[in-house]
Amino acid sequence: MLKILLHFAYHIRKLTWRVTKPLTVGVRLLLVREQSVLLVKHTYQEKWFLPGGGIKKGETAKEAGRREAQEEVGAELSELTLFGVYANFYQHKSDHIVVLFCDDFTLTGKTDWEIERFNFFPLDDLPPDVSPGCLHRILEYAAGQESAQAGVW
Repeated sequence: MLKILLHFAYHIRKLTWRVTKPLTVGVRLLLVREQSVLLVKHTYQEKWFLPGGGIKKGETAKEAGRREAQEEVGAELSELTLFGVYANFYQHKSDHIVVLFCDDFTLTGKTDWEIERFNFFPLDDLPPDVSPGCLHRILEYAAGQESAQAGVW
């Protein structure tokens, strides 16, 4: 029942974006271990995503990344490096996403209400239902991209 309510609330939120056309700034985390990437499945969306979320007022991208990693998958991150900054104009928003990379982290496995589950997937064997923007970032990493990029999500 909770999943149905969260899914409904998410669709209501999408409708408000159609009217308000907000400017949003968020962060996604490319957490890689032994040639596998960590993906999360939210309680209110069907696809797999890189962990992340919105950057709060007064918070840096790295601070937001550490907070989201802790909230979503119980991860403590060491050094974060900038992978890229991307713009997404889907769902009537001007959404800007900072992607941070980390390959040294610990997991407690603790998740919050927003995360249905998380899993590591080999870079060469990703699930078919990864969100398109996240899939592009993962494939860029797998192809050897190391320097920060700016582009469209």
